[in-house]
Amino acid sequence: MTPTERRATIALASIMSMRMLGLFMIFPVFALYAQDLPSVTPLLVGLAIGIYGLTQGILQIPFGMLSDRIGRKPIIYIGLSIFVFGSIIAALSTSIIGIIIGRALQGCGAISSTVLALTADLTREEHRTKAMAILGMSIGASFIFALVAGPLCYQWIGMSGIFWFTAILASVGIVILYRTIPQPPTCSFHRDTTPALAQFKRVLQDTQLLRIDIGIFVLHLLLTSMFVVLPIALLDNQVDVAHHWQVYVSVLMASIIVMVPLIIIAEKYRHLKLIFVGAIGLLGLSQVGLSYFHQSLTGIIIMLFFFFTAVNLLEASLPSLVSKLAPTESKGTAMGVYSSSQFFGAFFGGVGGGWLHQHYSIGAVFGFCAILTIIWFILAATMRHPNYLSSHLLKIGQLNKKQANQLTQCLMQVPGVAEVMVIIDEEVAYLKVDRKILEPAALDKCAAVCC
Repeated sequence: MTPTERRATIALASIMSMRMLGLFMIFPVFALYAQDLPSVTPLLVGLAIGIYGLTQGILQIPFGMLSDRIGRKPIIYIGLSIFVFGSIIAALSTSIIGIIIGRALQGCGAISSTVLALTADLTREEHRTKAMAILGMSIGASFIFALVAGPLCYQWIGMSGIFWFTAILASVGIVILYRTIPQPPTCSFHRDTTPALAQFKRVLQDTQLLRIDIGIFVLHLLLTSMFVVLPIALLDNQVDVAHHWQVYVSVLMASIIVMVPLIIIAEKYRHLKLIFVGAIGLLGLSQVGLSYFHQSLTGIIIMLFFFFTAVNLLEASLPSLVSKLAPTESKGTAMGVYSSSQFFGAFFGGVGGGWLHQHYSIGAVFGFCAILTIIWFILAATMRHPNYLSSHLLKIGQLNKKQANQLTQCLMQVPGVAEVMVIIDEEVAYLKVDRKILEPAALDKCAAVCC
């Protein structure tokens, strides 16, 4: 990467992570705080936790498409401003309804797809995968940090202070966007990062991709519903809220240590489906265990270790599977549907977890999640084994139709190239390649001869 590409990528990753940190920080403490609010019910608590997912899931794809028309940075400015406004409303609210409205507005600042598109505009094709990986890691890190920082900040500044803090973080994001991130020369359409209306039908009819979408829906449903009841379960086991972060940091660190070698085995040694299905099984085991042992601190800690190990593995595996299974020209659309499924899962997890807690018990929440995980396990186990292919973009310049056909034929002869889609208007060839046997020099030779 050039210094400009590196600076833009890091700045955009920081904007994404600060925004997601603001959404996640209330997860480990809100269920405890809300008990003192007037007219509160567990269902309303779950709605407050998960409502951001509904508004984000609805708006993120339209915002991304609108950014093609009016520009990336204006949409990000608008999204961050809405997020700040929602955070302020939540900070000033003394009722559960006010907080729900504030959280819904936080989700309305749906800039994820636009940030990805701007990242693609500001990085060259050969570095785009690396840039997207940096953004993905920043989001994962923000979730882990939020689970530790949430209880600590709650003790120091209270729930209102957390919402004010998230407003400040988003405001800092606006400053970073203004001072650090350049205006892209053009807002190009990138099929590998941006949804295309013409591709939605194809993506939604792909049963393999639908299994992945169902999976990320279930995973985030489990995550959100768990935090509707887990803080209460820890408090029932005599763990003061000031010490909840110690539980989270211990299981998270242990799970990361276990997760890293398993990811290497999955990708390097091509056992992705085995690790993927095994992680879903471990996830189900954690839910069954929590349904039985949520009244035991030792049981909670052990099951949380299983849970977060599975979550870390799945959060790493699922995007990789989308990339491998999605048709070359539909990757951006497939990722858009995948992201929306994730946010809708968070919404239904909050509402469903709150409803089950209100009408049944904490154990019922985990029991229902266990049933959903079993269904997901069956769907995943019957998936076909993924081809170990990676996306590769080749800049081709201006071509006519005859040259594009010649280039396609030439590229398909290169060892390691499995799919080729030449898009004349975008001056790009989208490829699916096996990097273990790919000869990059041969790709350049084809481009030089045919173009």
